[in-house]
Amino acid sequence: MKRCLTCLAEFSGSNWGCPQCGGAPHAIGGVLAFAPELALENDGMAPDAHHTLDQMQHRSFWFRARNRLLTDMVRHYFPQTKALLEIGCGTGYVLSALAQALPHARIVGSEIYANGLDYAAQRLEGRAELFQMDATAIPFTDEFDLIAACDVLEHIDDDEQVLLEMHRALRPGGGLLLTVPQHPFLWSQSDEIAFHKRRYRIGELSRKVRQAGFDIVRDTSFVSTLLPLLVLQRLTQGRRDDYDADAEFSLPAWLDRMLEIPMEVDRLSIRLGLSLPTGGSRLVLARRR
Repeated sequence: MKRCLTCLAEFSGSNWGCPQCGGAPHAIGGVLAFAPELALENDGMAPDAHHTLDQMQHRSFWFRARNRLLTDMVRHYFPQTKALLEIGCGTGYVLSALAQALPHARIVGSEIYANGLDYAAQRLEGRAELFQMDATAIPFTDEFDLIAACDVLEHIDDDEQVLLEMHRALRPGGGLLLTVPQHPFLWSQSDEIAFHKRRYRIGELSRKVRQAGFDIVRDTSFVSTLLPLLVLQRLTQGRRDDYDADAEFSLPAWLDRMLEIPMEVDRLSIRLGLSLPTGGSRLVLARRR
């Protein structure tokens, strides 16, 4: 069901014009915009971040390993998904991997920054519906079987409101796939540059997910094998005023491949059913009650 963000009426059909109040979203760059006032500038991300991400994601062990972990989880826990929404799809790097894992599903991606959707459209090549949206006001009710938000919630002040919106937009029994950065003591210039609002404490995200009306399916850390190296980097170089956040995503190819090996150890451990107690990131899977 569609949901009018002006009068909150719910309706079906292909037309986004609200039958009750007549309101309809505008278009920006060929996509529907449900929060146009935030499409060009907001406090969740640097305006040029998507251009940088589009250039570096495929070259970074962290992004590649996270994609493999996410697709493992989707294939194992949510293989019957018929409609997927990714919130904060950015350049479409994660969304394209999820689309490959769910070849028969309807794929929908949303992003608060309109410029990110240009990259996503090129990467998905017509495979996905894309629109501009504020995650604290999702224009759907009981619409999706799975909603993903991968390293998105930490950019949003009111993450609990976003979880409530996701709950409403999911069908009963629908799945939730979340990743976030973990451990406040790892806070560094990297988080400042990325416009993060928080790093999550152990148990914090799962608690908020339960409060929003979900049952936890999996709750585990990842980036665990690399945690000692991450701690050293964040507490030394990461605290310097001249820290270059892009440098860690532009490593020499041999070093990038070497760092991918411990990430694979984490992924295979999680795939075998282990829950890793600590790590630089958190993965939570849940279902709407």
